[in-house]
Amino acid sequence: MTVVFADIQAAQGRIAGQVDRTPVRYSRRLSELTGAEVWVKYDNLHFTGSFKERGALNRLLLLSPEERRRGVVAASAGNHAQALAYHGGRLGVPVTIVMPEGTPFAKINGTRQHGAEVVIHGLDFSGSTEEAKRLEAERGYVFVSAFDDEGIVAGQGVCAIEFLEDAPDIEAMIVPIGGGGLIAGCAIAAKAIKPGIKVYGVEAARYPSFTAKRAGRPPVCTGQTIAEGIAIKAVGDIPFGLANDLIDEVFVVDEADFERGVSFMATLEKTVCEGAGAGGLAALLAYPERFRGMKVGIELTGGNIDARMLAVVLNRELVRERRLIVYRILGDDRPGMLSAMAAVIGGLGGNIIDVVHNRLALDVPAKGAEFDIMVETRDSAHADEIGEALKERGYELRMG
Repeated sequence: MTVVFADIQAAQGRIAGQVDRTPVRYSRRLSELTGAEVWVKYDNLHFTGSFKERGALNRLLLLSPEERRRGVVAASAGNHAQALAYHGGRLGVPVTIVMPEGTPFAKINGTRQHGAEVVIHGLDFSGSTEEAKRLEAERGYVFVSAFDDEGIVAGQGVCAIEFLEDAPDIEAMIVPIGGGGLIAGCAIAAKAIKPGIKVYGVEAARYPSFTAKRAGRPPVCTGQTIAEGIAIKAVGDIPFGLANDLIDEVFVVDEADFERGVSFMATLEKTVCEGAGAGGLAALLAYPERFRGMKVGIELTGGNIDARMLAVVLNRELVRERRLIVYRILGDDRPGMLSAMAAVIGGLGGNIIDVVHNRLALDVPAKGAEFDIMVETRDSAHADEIGEALKERGYELRMG
């Protein structure tokens, strides 16, 4: 079990011209937001929407002619699946993908559109992997892990070569960790090119498998996360063995910071980012003092997020910033009541989005009503201004 820098350089030559070289750009807006000097590598701009193409293509090109005829099988929440399906289709290699229940429709549909057979099986990645292994034994496929494979690791390491060629002055690189293939390849390449560079990982708080393995304890991984691309219960043995000594620190980040990362990528960088892809920015948001003033490169690993989920995340950020707020008002159930409250809100520049009446709550008088008024505001101070004005008019309220 070994991957060295020469293997990554060989992979770079092997896949050249078949995978897009994605841009690296300095972000003034993210730098102002975080206090670090931030460069972003936009791997969401790959044809299949994620970094996975480098590793998948490299692994497929390493297959023997006989293995190509047999075809490959993999378990994936979507990005490895799409990359394998796309390049398998190009190379004439049959591809079967097992996806866990709850995989975003965008990733399922994208995989099918590239010509792969998709099997939905298992509540999580572990369950899908068991089914993929069963199909390997039953049908004679070649199993291609999303991360626990030397060919995959070598291909993913090309990311760091490109990053440092385009932004040679960065002092640190932050890479999301799921199974560990990307950070293993990037750590090997980055430390070979620039030995003093810091390589940091970031995991979702609900799936801290690398952190747990590093500490010598069993991982506690459960629940739903917006970062489903790195929701892996067990980091791969191969990438862990390769990367553990090269990674300077792993940051465990809560859901809210992943959501904020997705939102800020959309609103500040004007780019679509999936939950896992926002991991680097999430770490900067969660631990700003660790990176203040540093030249930091963040790997935006992918942009395959459902439109509905993106809309939910953007609206939740409006709620966090109190630019979308619900005023719950207890008042009389009489004509003109809603009009009077709306006049106060509108007079101060609030935009009413929705109104809900509740006349059946038992803590509301029979001749009264509870009004939930959702209002768009400029900012938190504006929300407070409207709330105080409603109180001054005698309305009993609480703000949601």
